[in-house]
Amino acid sequence: MVNFLRILTILFVSVIPSASFAKPAAVASIKPEDLSEYSDQPVEIRNLIERSLALTKRRLTYTFGSNSPENAGMDCSGTVQHVLQALGIEGVPRTSFDFYHWVKKESSLTDARAAKKTSDEVFRKLKPGDLVFWEGTYDTGKRNPPISHVMIYLGTLEKDGRGVVFGASDGRRFRGKKITGVSVFDWKIPSASSSSKFVGFGPVPGLEKETPTHVAKPVSSKKDPLKSLKSGLDKLFR
Repeated sequence: MVNFLRILTILFVSVIPSASFAKPAAVASIKPEDLSEYSDQPVEIRNLIERSLALTKRRLTYTFGSNSPENAGMDCSGTVQHVLQALGIEGVPRTSFDFYHWVKKESSLTDARAAKKTSDEVFRKLKPGDLVFWEGTYDTGKRNPPISHVMIYLGTLEKDGRGVVFGASDGRRFRGKKITGVSVFDWKIPSASSSSKFVGFGPVPGLEKETPTHVAKPVSSKKDPLKSLKSGLDKLFR
């Protein structure tokens, strides 16, 4: 009888979606305009910020293995993948480990393992829209390096000047509130005693279009009277 009940339990767990066992969502959200840098960003970065923050309003929980809001939740890399695919980015990876190597190969990765706080010099290069990476948030087996977490840096809040990231987590915080789900979070570096370590950051490959280095001056609508007179005389005595 005990074995029979055990088999029924295993079958039940295998057919019920993982979202059914996830914690209820406890998320935080902001508006794009709450970010100091938002209005100065290229349109591609503003779109990234807007799509990301729109997901924070859907009260999605943290669901390991999911990359779709239709499952009522997503994990960290699934959330980033969903946003970037929605923007039309091609070749978007699925895992945080693959995201790390994607940025390293196709874009540029800044190593920040030596950083102790977010005000360190290395973060002067950090820009809204950059992907940020951690290792050691859970056991990743044979991954090298052991990248385990990815999020999107959004910028700093107007009201307090502190950094904000977007993604999915179960346990990180936002301004004192413990988060479970797809949300905004405090941008911070783990303490020296933490098992997790911040690794680095870099821009999303293929996101920003190249900006022309030369912009043609608009043609003035006002006519030069001397040029008009000369043109008229040229026609008259041609």
